[in-house]
Amino acid sequence: MKKKTSPFSATAAGTIDNDTTIFWFRRDLRLSDNAGLYHALRDNKHVVPVFIFDTVILERLEEPEDRRIEFIYQTLTGLKKELEELGTSLVILYGNPVTLYQSLHPRAVYTNHDYEPYARARDGAIHALLEKKDIPFYTYKDQVIFDKDEVVKDDGKPYTVFTPYSRKWKAMLTPFYLKRYPVEKYTGNFKKIKPQPFPALEVLGFRSTGASFPERVIRTAIIEKYDRQRDFPAIQGTTRLSVHLRFGTVSIRKLCQVAQQKNQVWLNELIWREFYAMILWHFPQVRTQSFKPKYDRIAWRNDPVEFERWCTGQTGYPIVDAGMRELNTTGFMHNRVRMITASFLTKHLLIDWRWGEAYFGRKLLDYDLASNNGGWQWAAGSGCDAAPYFRVFNPELQTKKFDPDHAYIKKWVPEYQTDAYARPVVEHALARQRALNTYKKGLGSAS
Repeated sequence: MKKKTSPFSATAAGTIDNDTTIFWFRRDLRLSDNAGLYHALRDNKHVVPVFIFDTVILERLEEPEDRRIEFIYQTLTGLKKELEELGTSLVILYGNPVTLYQSLHPRAVYTNHDYEPYARARDGAIHALLEKKDIPFYTYKDQVIFDKDEVVKDDGKPYTVFTPYSRKWKAMLTPFYLKRYPVEKYTGNFKKIKPQPFPALEVLGFRSTGASFPERVIRTAIIEKYDRQRDFPAIQGTTRLSVHLRFGTVSIRKLCQVAQQKNQVWLNELIWREFYAMILWHFPQVRTQSFKPKYDRIAWRNDPVEFERWCTGQTGYPIVDAGMRELNTTGFMHNRVRMITASFLTKHLLIDWRWGEAYFGRKLLDYDLASNNGGWQWAAGSGCDAAPYFRVFNPELQTKKFDPDHAYIKKWVPEYQTDAYARPVVEHALARQRALNTYKKGLGSAS
């Protein structure tokens, strides 16, 4: 992305003085039940809500049409309107957050925890910077129920297997952890400011995609049937709330309350999300390395032509191609199909899971580093509590089981069953045996 200069940051920053407390929105783009915002308003007067378009992150994005930026943009537009109805506004800043905070001198800064490696380094630098200026920097747990060292083994070590982690998680859960933060009690402590400038999307270096986004609605009817319908991509058997969880437009506490009442299988999915977040926290090396180091000895083929066929949905395997085309078109892929496409790339094509993880990272609207990394390493066999390396999904059998009428396939691969459809890039039985041989050789080789 081409770097843009900001015409609005200086004007917006003028609303912040040493009597002002900043609440910094990040992965928590809502007013309701927001832990850090609650504490900021309860403890201070003259609270100014701030969002920073972080250029360190933006400059990594390759395409000017990015659905995630558009989702954030639309969400911030709504958030700004809500705040202005309360007599305040949303201050938009643009730049490297560390640099921006060098020129700001608020009374205090409040925000919520962020657990990804970049965010941890960024927040550490900002904390040190503010500390030198005697400005407190407070962060709170908001995007998960349990974080960091809250759910660990009896010896204090982190869990690396999901089932015992989930048992401990559930055993620790009490109503206290699901209690909402009543932000509305203290909204009178927002600083009264006039509506602030809001940049056009193009000023940020992006263009509208015209994408439509899942509604921020908790559909209990879907949740009640989730355990029976979640694996069938042709029907709406999942809630489509993942993007809202990713950007914090819904409260995890509210979702867990619903899950407890409606469906334990759906609750387990929320716990998987926290399990992977905990793995990334304790083992940040998984971002670039296999959780099980010996899996970095696998001799990947990494054929760029075959990778391109996978990316564009031209492998000749209909369920795989349907998934990739859905992803490219909408920014979403059904979870069952995510497993099938990931298995196909890593096992059938023997392409490094990091290639697939990075591609999903560019395309997924609900992209979350911890969950995406965890899912890819699960499929490749290299992760914690992963599928064994010899488990190779058979796309044809997966289709018979989960898309028996080919409704999903026909939606995304209209040329299916015609001469125009791509020939299979590889034959299943040969690919499976090749994968088994390659994995055995890599895992059995000397360190």
